[in-house]
Amino acid sequence: MRLRKATALILLAALPACSQASGTARKSQTDTHTEARVNGLLGITESPACAVTAKLIPSCGAWWGIAPEIFTGLPPDRALAGAEERMGRAADILHVYHRSNELFPNDREVALARDPSHRRLLLINWKPSFDVTWAEIAKGALDRRIDRLADHIRQTFPEQFFLTVHHEPEDDVRANPGSGMTATDYAAMFRHVVQRLREKGVKNAVTVMTYMGAPNWASQPWFEQLYPGDDVVDWVAMDPYADARVRDFDGLVNKTRKDHARWPGFYRWMQWRFPGKPIMVAEWGVFGDERKGAFYDSVRRQVKRYPQIKALVYFDSPRAPRGDTRFDTDQSAGRAFTALATDPHFSATSVPRP
Repeated sequence: MRLRKATALILLAALPACSQASGTARKSQTDTHTEARVNGLLGITESPACAVTAKLIPSCGAWWGIAPEIFTGLPPDRALAGAEERMGRAADILHVYHRSNELFPNDREVALARDPSHRRLLLINWKPSFDVTWAEIAKGALDRRIDRLADHIRQTFPEQFFLTVHHEPEDDVRANPGSGMTATDYAAMFRHVVQRLREKGVKNAVTVMTYMGAPNWASQPWFEQLYPGDDVVDWVAMDPYADARVRDFDGLVNKTRKDHARWPGFYRWMQWRFPGKPIMVAEWGVFGDERKGAFYDSVRRQVKRYPQIKALVYFDSPRAPRGDTRFDTDQSAGRAFTALATDPHFSATSVPRP
């Protein structure tokens, strides 16, 4: 796998970078053929009706989502109502977080998903434990917890939802053998949780493998070992954030660093590694108030260059670990974010009704 990865990185680095493409709003013939090819690999039959596949992939455009007002203490219904009012539209995806023995979705989340005025898809982010190692979970240490959760989901929420298990595992890896927290332990844990849920009747979870999307972690020798396998992963995701070194959307989804020169960028790597899977930007945010408006404008201009990205989910928080990611910290940023949120690309396909 290391040889395959190294060869692929060299080849990818030599290819014309999609993040450096220039052009107008009018698609070239090459762009059209590329989008059709990618959508074909994703199992999408292109149709004027714009439908949703069995794995919740929108055939036209991409889902628009948000993790609203995180670290404010607000319950999800109030947080989402405030965020939707601020951005000028309802979200297609609501990103919520659960841990340990919490049961999900809870009553508030179910109500938001079933809102008759606007149906929403839930993206549920679950860390099964902070005390039990990945290796122990893979061997069954939390099976009672998983079974209890499966019973709850079966009895209360038959609708489809996105599920990611212990997102962003890279900085939790302990590479020393026997730690119980190696990359291969993570893959085994993810597989066990998903397979156990399925065995207990949870057939409606569309699974998401969520990476951090950072070059320093992606360049680790164990990085490829994190992947749990195509049979238990429906979507792949990244969680990139824009600091002072990231100027636009191209740089966000294809971050490169001089000290990790062989890394081609996450979107490019995902295209090579997962050509048949949809990509979700499961968290993204912008730090630095003075440049947010310009950055959101770049997303609106550039996102259509990345046809494999089928969902974009913003992390809205005044107290994110590295700064304030609220999208409307000033009026110009708020206007640019609303223009992005209401772009037709993010309303081309309607959230399915059960």
